[in-house]
Amino acid sequence: MMLSERARKLAPSVTLQAAAKAKKLKAQGNDVKILTVGEPDFATPKNIQDAAIQAIQSGKASYYTATPGIPQLRKAIENRFRNVYGIDFQDENIVVTDGAKFALYSLFQAILNEGDEVLIPVPYWVSYAEQVKLAEATPVFVYATEENDYKVTVEQLEEQRTENTRAVIINSPSNPTGMIYSYDELKAIGEWAVRNNVLIVADDIYGRLVYNGNKFTPIASISEEIRENTVIINGVSKAYAMTGWRIGFAIGNEEIIKAMIKIGSQSTSNPTAVSQFAALEALNGTQEVVEEMRQSYEERLNEIYPKVAALPGFKLKKPQGAFYLFPNIKETLDMIGMENATEFVDALLEEEYVALVTGDGFGSPYNVRLSYATDLATLNEAVDRIARFIESKKKEFRGK
Repeated sequence: MMLSERARKLAPSVTLQAAAKAKKLKAQGNDVKILTVGEPDFATPKNIQDAAIQAIQSGKASYYTATPGIPQLRKAIENRFRNVYGIDFQDENIVVTDGAKFALYSLFQAILNEGDEVLIPVPYWVSYAEQVKLAEATPVFVYATEENDYKVTVEQLEEQRTENTRAVIINSPSNPTGMIYSYDELKAIGEWAVRNNVLIVADDIYGRLVYNGNKFTPIASISEEIRENTVIINGVSKAYAMTGWRIGFAIGNEEIIKAMIKIGSQSTSNPTAVSQFAALEALNGTQEVVEEMRQSYEERLNEIYPKVAALPGFKLKKPQGAFYLFPNIKETLDMIGMENATEFVDALLEEEYVALVTGDGFGSPYNVRLSYATDLATLNEAVDRIARFIESKKKEFRGK
């Protein structure tokens, strides 16, 4: 069977691969502790479920919708961003998509050509680089340091900028590190991007999940010039526990949004109708449950962080948002005789039935990602098993 060059070169998602392997072991009857996919363990709030049911029963969800989304949902997005971001957008600046991942995909398809480059801070979400490649462009990695909380500086971006640089991706709070860029850091990056005609792709999907008094600043809210040079990517999956509903959206320049709508019209036709009515209720309905879930994640973070940080050889910055821990385990690998994080997570899953994600897919071969979007009992048991695994491997390595 002949496959396209792009299909042969495309790397699979390490997070989805890890989750699939863990779920297969669990289906075989093993007690697997799954800390892989970034997915809330809460059910979608009942008011949102009820809105979806009503849309089905009334017949509203039975038909194609407009490609950029139902007008009511686009208006709800407009209102929320006016209230939360302090930004005044119009319908023509908004497109609703089949998840925030497809918003990114269609954006890159809309703005990139062969030879274009996109600056991607490392560590990065696993799909950024592959989606840039699918648009026939080149990902250019900008390596953030642990000392700077895994955040890149203007100086680092400028060092990698060329005449082919088309865009830079800023994900704050970050997946996988959970770190948040400050107002001053974003202002500097935003002004640099405006000066150099580099489009800002602001992945704000975790913007409502911040903890312990930290503050999320949308880069698009800093100035009118930066706003005009930014495309915001967001959605309802993380804050509203709606990953399976697949509703995301992009907000930005009208010409770019029109191009994304054309791509949607020839690919997905429109986002799923019933999911749009559910998302409408998510944005317009009570927000109390969002805060309840956020508080739960904060409680989990504060309990589990010191225990993970205390694991032998683990070096870890305390996250400020999202729901991941991303420890550097290079010292652990050295003490147990392993080469990289992939070897570590594979052996951990096979021997202790704890599923983590290797940092390889995030550009960090000596890190692992743990999601704390699960209950504390599971998290505590998983950490105990990791500690037992490390001690066992230390004894094996010393005995060689």
